[in-house]
Amino acid sequence: MDLPSNYKNRPGKVLLTGAAGFLGSHLAEALLELGHNVTGVDSLITGSLENVAHLDGHSRFRLLQIDLSASLPREITQQKFDRIWHLASPASPVGYVKHQITTLKVNSLAAVELLELAHRSGARIFVASTSECYGDPAEHPQKETYWGNVNPVGMRSMYDESKRFMEAAAMAYHRERGVDTRIVRIFNTYGPRLALDDGRVVVSFITQALKNEPMTVQGDGSQTRSLCYVDDEIRGFLLLMESEPYHLPVNIGNPEEISVLELAREIRQLTNSKSEIIHTPLPQDDPHKRRPDISLARKLLGWEPKIQRHEGLLRTIEFYRRKLGI
Repeated sequence: MDLPSNYKNRPGKVLLTGAAGFLGSHLAEALLELGHNVTGVDSLITGSLENVAHLDGHSRFRLLQIDLSASLPREITQQKFDRIWHLASPASPVGYVKHQITTLKVNSLAAVELLELAHRSGARIFVASTSECYGDPAEHPQKETYWGNVNPVGMRSMYDESKRFMEAAAMAYHRERGVDTRIVRIFNTYGPRLALDDGRVVVSFITQALKNEPMTVQGDGSQTRSLCYVDDEIRGFLLLMESEPYHLPVNIGNPEEISVLELAREIRQLTNSKSEIIHTPLPQDDPHKRRPDISLARKLLGWEPKIQRHEGLLRTIEFYRRKLGI
C-alpha cells in the first residue's frame, strides 16, 4: 500500500465487519500488510468467501460468519480491540433492496452496538457511510456540509437513511461519551471482487461487454458518476483512520466525472466488444449527478486519487476476463 512516510501505523488488534465484501476484503489485505491482527466478520449475504480465500490460513487473520442484524456475540463483545472498522452492509441497490431490513439493522442497531464496544474498549472506530447521503443532489459537486436531497420513503431509503442515522450515532457517541470516531462518505468505487450480480454500473458493463451482450444503459445515460479505483479508496480509509482527530464526515472519491453513456462506450472500446448499447428505464430516485468535493480530504489527509480511470478499468477488465474465462 502506497502510504506517506509519516503515516502513523501502530499494528494492533482490529475488528473488521464486512470483511468478505468488496471493500472489506481489500482493506483486510492492507491491514495485514501493515502488521495488524484482523478479526473479520461477515454474514456472507452479499460478501463472498472467494474474496478472502487467499487469506485462509494467514496467522493474523480469522473470519467469523456472523449476522450483524442480530446482537453481537460474546466472542466479539468480550474482546478488546484497538481499531474497529464497520464496513458491513449491502452496498448496491441489488443488495439493499433485496435485504432491506438487514440493511437497516446493520447500519443502525449493529452500528450502535459497535460504538458501545468502542466506548468500553477505548477503540477508535471507523464507520463507512456513503455519498447516497446526498441523495439526488441539488449541490454539485457535493461538499460534506451539504445536507442532501434524500427521499426518506423511496426505494433507496433503507440504505440512505440508515447510513445517515449511523453518522448521527457516531457523532452522538463522540460528543456525549468521547468515542474516537471517523466517518467516511464513499463515492462510487470499482475494481476487482465486485460481485458479478452486484448491479453496479462498472461490473455490469464489463461483464456484458466481455460476453458481447447488450450493454444496458439506464435512462438516456446523461446521468454522471465519479469512479474511484479501490486501491485509492482503501488508501484514503487508512489515512482517515490514523489522521489527527477529526470526527465529521469526509468524502473519499474521485472527482473526475463521466456520464454513464460515455462510460459504456469507453468500456466497450477497452474490451474490443461487439456489444450494442441499449437503454432501459431509469430507476426511482437514481441520482442525476454525483461528484465529490475532496478539498477536505486533500487538506486533512493529503489524499487524492492516483490511479487514472483508464488504468483502473484495464485492471478491472483483466480480473473479470480471468474470472469469466474469456
